[in-house]
Amino acid sequence: MDHYDSPQTNDYMQPEEDWDRDLLLDPAWEKQQRKTFTAWCNSHLRKAGTQIENIEEDFRDGLKLMLLLEVISGERLAKPERGKMRVHKISNVNKALDFIASKGVKLVSIGAEEIVDGNAKMTLGMIWTIILRFAIQDISVEETSAKEGLLLWCQRKTAPYKNVNIQNFHISWKDGLGFCALIHRHRPELIDYGKLRKDDPLTNLNTAFDVAERYLDIPKMLDAEDIVGTARPDEKAIMTYVSSFYHAFSGAQKAETAANRICKVLAVNQENEQLMEDYEKLASDLLEWIRRTIPWLENRTPENTMQAMQQKLEDFRDYRRLHKPPKVQEKCQLEINFNTLQTKLRLSNRPAFMPSEGKMVSDINNAWGCLEQAEKGYEEWLLNDIRRLERLDHLAEKFRQKASIHESWTDGKEAMLQQKDYETATLSEIKALLKKHEAFESDLAAHQDRVEQIAAIAQELNELDYYDSPSVNARCQKICDQWDNLGALTQKRREALERTEKLLETIDQLYLEYAKRAAPFNNWMEGAMEDLQDTFIVHTIEEIQGLTTAHEQFKATLPDADKERQAILGIHNEVSKIVQTYHVNMAGTNPYTTITPQEINGKWDRVRQLVPRRDQALMEEHARQQHNERLRKQFGAQANVIGPWIQTKMEEIGRISIEMHGTLEDQLNHLRQYEKSIVNYKPKIDQLEGDHQQIQEALIFDNKHTNYSMEHIRVGWEQLLTTTARTINEVENQILTRDAKGISQEQMNEFRASFNHFDRKKTGMMDAEDFRTCLISIGYNMGEAEFARIMSIVDPNRIGVVTFQAFIDFMSRETADTDTADQVMASFKILAGDKNYITVDELRRELPPDQAEYCIARMAPYTGLDSVPGALDYMSFSTALYGESDL
Repeated sequence: MDHYDSPQTNDYMQPEEDWDRDLLLDPAWEKQQRKTFTAWCNSHLRKAGTQIENIEEDFRDGLKLMLLLEVISGERLAKPERGKMRVHKISNVNKALDFIASKGVKLVSIGAEEIVDGNAKMTLGMIWTIILRFAIQDISVEETSAKEGLLLWCQRKTAPYKNVNIQNFHISWKDGLGFCALIHRHRPELIDYGKLRKDDPLTNLNTAFDVAERYLDIPKMLDAEDIVGTARPDEKAIMTYVSSFYHAFSGAQKAETAANRICKVLAVNQENEQLMEDYEKLASDLLEWIRRTIPWLENRTPENTMQAMQQKLEDFRDYRRLHKPPKVQEKCQLEINFNTLQTKLRLSNRPAFMPSEGKMVSDINNAWGCLEQAEKGYEEWLLNDIRRLERLDHLAEKFRQKASIHESWTDGKEAMLQQKDYETATLSEIKALLKKHEAFESDLAAHQDRVEQIAAIAQELNELDYYDSPSVNARCQKICDQWDNLGALTQKRREALERTEKLLETIDQLYLEYAKRAAPFNNWMEGAMEDLQDTFIVHTIEEIQGLTTAHEQFKATLPDADKERQAILGIHNEVSKIVQTYHVNMAGTNPYTTITPQEINGKWDRVRQLVPRRDQALMEEHARQQHNERLRKQFGAQANVIGPWIQTKMEEIGRISIEMHGTLEDQLNHLRQYEKSIVNYKPKIDQLEGDHQQIQEALIFDNKHTNYSMEHIRVGWEQLLTTTARTINEVENQILTRDAKGISQEQMNEFRASFNHFDRKKTGMMDAEDFRTCLISIGYNMGEAEFARIMSIVDPNRIGVVTFQAFIDFMSRETADTDTADQVMASFKILAGDKNYITVDELRRELPPDQAEYCIARMAPYTGLDSVPGALDYMSFSTALYGESDL
C-alpha cells in the first residue's frame, strides 16, 4: 500500500483512504480507476489544449504531468526538460513529485523511476494522491473536511430524497439514485426524479452521467455497466466522480449566494421605506384623534341630576377603558417603529429618517401631554360636581330609607292591635300574647327616635329648598299621625289581655290535673294492648310457661285500673261545668294533653276484649311446644350415636392410611372390606335425615339434647366416604408405581417408614421443611435452587405439602435420573476435552437425543458463562445434574 501523509493536512489521508496496491489485483476496480482518473485528468488538461489516452504511458515523460499540476494549482512549475532520454524523463517526474510534496503531501513508495517505467499501480496511486490533494482535501462542510466533508455534503443534499441513503463511496451509489438526486437538488429542471426507479440502476446511472456531461461540463468518468457489474464499486473512482459534482455545484452556489445578498439588500430598503410610510400614517392618525378628543375633555357644562352626571362619568370611564388604551399602544408602537427604523438605517449606512413637519416623536409627545392635562382637569371637575349632587341626594335618600323602614315596621301594626285573638286563646297563649305585647311596647318606644329623625330630615330638606319638598312633607305628616294612633291602641289591648288572663288561670289548673293523671293511665293501656297483641316466639316449654304466669298477674290489676279511669273522667266533667257557668269561650282543648275521655273509654274497652284472646293463644302455643320437645329428644338420641361412630371411623381410616401392614394387595382388600362396612351404615343416616326434616318443618332451631347438627353429620359422612375412597386410590396408585418402576415390597416398606417418620403431624402429608429433612436423611445434599426444583416436581400445585404418592414417584424417578446423569457426565468429560466447557449445540450434536434433551432441561437455569454465553463449565454442569453438592 502506497502511503502518503502530511502533518499539515488535517489527516485527510486516513487509513481508509490509503492507496492499497493489492486492491488493484481486482481487474474490475483497476478498470474503474483507469477510466475515472483518465477522465478527471482530461477535464483539466483540455483547459491547456491537450489530453491523455493511456494514463501510465502518457505521464512517463513527466511533461503532461507537470502541465496537469500547473492547471489544477494555478502555479508555474520549474521549466521541464525537453530531452527524450530516461534521465530527462526522471527529472521532469521528480519536479512534479517535488511540487506535490511542497503542498504538504508525503509520498511513500512512489518514485520517479516507477512512473517513467510505466508502472500502472504507481501511476494510479500518484494520480489518486493528486486528486485527494487538489480536489477533495479543500472540501469543508460543517467543520468536517476532505472525505468526511464530501460525504456529509452528499448526505445533506440527498436527505430529502426517498430511496437515497448515502453512507459511503461505493455501494451507496450503485443504484444511480444518489447521482440523480445531486443533480435534481441543484438543477431540478434537468431530471424528472419522480420517474426514476430503484430497480433500474443502469437507466439511473446513464441518465445522471449523460446529463452531467451535457449540461454540467462533467466528463463521463465511468460506465454504468462497470458500477452495476461489480459487487462493490471502487471507492476512489466514486469519490473522484462525486468531487466533480461538488466543484461543479459549489460555483453555482456562490453565484446564488451573491444574488441572495443583493436581494437581501433590496428587501431591507423596501422594508425601511414601508416603515417610513407606516410611521407617517400612524402619526397622522394619532394626532387627529388627539385633536378631536381634547375639546370633548374641556367641556365643563354641569348637569342638574345625578343620573346625567353619572352618565358623563360612565362615558369618561369608557374613554379610559376602551378608547384610550389602543391609542396608548399606537403611541408606543410608533416610538418602537421610529427607533427600529433609525437603527436599521444606521446599520445599513443610510441617512437618518426625518418625519414630516409636526410629526416628530417630540411633537406627538407634546400633543399627548396636552391630552393628558385636559383629561386630568375633566376628571377632577366630574368628581367635584358629583360630590355636590351626592350631598342633596344623600339627604333625600336618607329620608326615604328611614321613612320606608318605619312604614314597613308599622305595616299591619294597627290591625294587630285591634284583633281579639285573646277571646279564643288558652291560658298559655294569653301569657304569650302578654309577653309579646310587652315586647311590642318596648319596640314602639325604641322607634320614637326614628320618627323624630324623620321629622328633622324633612325640616332640613325644606330649609335647603329641595325640589321635591311637598312630597317629603306629606309623607312626614302621615307618619306622625299614624304614630299617635298606635299609642292609643296599644294601651287598650293591654287592658283586655290582663282581664282574660285571670279568668283562664282557674281552668288551667284543672286541665293540668287531668293531664297528669290521664297520661300515665293512657300509657298503661297502650302498653297493655301492645303486650296482649304481641306475637310471641318461644322455643321451649319453659318459655311458654313464663308467659302464662305473667298474663295471670296482669289480669289481677284490672279492677284498680278501672277505678283510676273513673277518677280521671270526673276531673274533665268539672272543667266542663266551670266553662258553662262563666260563659268562657274555649277555643281549644286541654293544652297539656291530647288525650280525650273518648280515647280513654275506647282503649279500656279494647283491653277488655284482648284479654280472652291472649288466653287462647297461650294455650295453643303450650301444646305446640310439648310436641317440639318430643322431636328434639328423638333426633338427639340418634345423633349422639351416629356422630361418635363417624368420628371413630375417621380416626380408624387415618391410622390405616399411615400404618399399613402386609403387601399392597392385602392392604387394598382390607380397605375395600372396610369401605363396604361403612356403606352398610347408610340407612341409619337416612333415618336421621327424616327426623331432621320434621324438626325443620316444625321450625326448631336448637336442641339441648345433642351437640350434633345434621350439617355436621352430613359433612362427617361425606368426609368419611371421600377419605376411604382416596385411601383406596392411593394404594392402587402405589401398586401401579411399584409395578411400573420395579420397586420391591421391601423398598415400598422403607419408603413408607421414612415418610411416616418425617410426617410429624401425622396427617398423611409432609410439609416442605419435613420433606427437606427427609431428603437429607437419605443422602441428598442440595442448595435452595435444587430443593425448589424438587418441590416443583412433588408439589406442582404449590400447596406446601408432599403426599406419599408424590414421594414414591420422586424417589423412583431420582433413581432412574441418577443412571442417566452418570451416563451424561461420562460423555461430558469426553466432549469437553481441554476447554472444560460444553455448549447446547454440542450436546444436541454429540449426545443421543434422549440424553441431550434431558441434559438441556436440567442445565437451563445454569447456562451462560461470562466468556461463552449459552455454555456450562464442569462445575455448573455437575450442579445442573446432581444439585449443589460437593462434586
